[in-house]
Amino acid sequence: MSVGTPFHPATAPLNRKQQWREWSGYFASSVYADAHDIEYNAIREAAALIDVTPLYKYRVSGPDAPRLVDRVITRDATKLKVGQVFYTPWCDEHGKVIDDGTVHRLGETEYRWTAADPQYRWLSMNARGLDVHIEDESEAVAAVALQGPFSRAVLEAATGESFADLRYFRRRASRLAGIDVDVSRTGYTGDLGYEIWIPADRAVEGWESLMAAGADYGIRPAGMLALDVVRLEAGLILLEVDYTSSRHALNPEQSYSPAEIGLGRLVDLEKADFVGKLALRREAAKGGPPRRLVGVTLDWYGIEGLYSAQDLPPSISPNVNRGAVPVFGRSGSQVGKLTSHGWSPILKQAIGLASVPAAYERVGTKLQAEWTVEGRRGRVDATVVPLPFLDLERKRA
Repeated sequence: MSVGTPFHPATAPLNRKQQWREWSGYFASSVYADAHDIEYNAIREAAALIDVTPLYKYRVSGPDAPRLVDRVITRDATKLKVGQVFYTPWCDEHGKVIDDGTVHRLGETEYRWTAADPQYRWLSMNARGLDVHIEDESEAVAAVALQGPFSRAVLEAATGESFADLRYFRRRASRLAGIDVDVSRTGYTGDLGYEIWIPADRAVEGWESLMAAGADYGIRPAGMLALDVVRLEAGLILLEVDYTSSRHALNPEQSYSPAEIGLGRLVDLEKADFVGKLALRREAAKGGPPRRLVGVTLDWYGIEGLYSAQDLPPSISPNVNRGAVPVFGRSGSQVGKLTSHGWSPILKQAIGLASVPAAYERVGTKLQAEWTVEGRRGRVDATVVPLPFLDLERKRA
């Protein structure tokens, strides 16, 4: 049975239509307003608060904590400095991704690990023989993402201190409404933003403090529908949508290496041994995996034509489509699939992430994607483009 997050007493009255979805056993707001476009605009033009408490959170500490982190993740954990955050995947022994998330270095021998799926068992298995303590903090720590071009101003107004020196993918302790919190310069929107990690029993106070500080900046709560649009624009992948965890894969085709989901740049084959290193080294020696994740733009005039053929006005859902959609190559045969696609309000363009053979990953490659109108299947032209679709300088500023 789903329950409310620690922020629920503050967020529930704001959800006008009481539209909720389930996320890891919690109620997560789909949309607070009548439509999610106003929440999307808050993220891109002002500031927004997004409840991300359902993320799994672990505290890894002890003399051998650095060794455990380095043993599990694909990046070189010896380069992760105190106060820094890594975004990283981690793999099984076959080099297939189990999950992706962030690792925050809180101290010399202390880390916060976040993930979309439960990871306690996997971390414990790999901790064998190490002097390390793993604590599941998923219920003890609430998390809220403060995102948008005014997010820094809101955070500074709420905490009374400057965050101009907190660089991209860095973190530091702070105080919010008299509460000890941790602030990281991270997010899932491709925009300027922060994530605030707060004791669960003080979550409502923290939320209300941020909302009050953001009143002059047009702050709004934002739900999952708006978050889905901005993460697609930023070219960010979603577990069980753009790839399947190797834990849940029913066959080899459903397992993905980092290079198959656009995370090959986060694999360091020169670092110390880590889970999956041998398999990934073999994959690299073969020239990489047979399939890749690419960004595509979909031809609007082709979409319009399919509707015109049925005497209908053109239409495209404002929601991101998370269902797999066939993608076709030059010969007309299916070569891959769209994993996420939808309309970008800021780019005025239909965009999507696609899993295709390596031969089709070059920017400018012409493909076609299936598009269904009133039960009739058609095809629209698609072009491979660089990722991310939207790369805002303020994200890193």
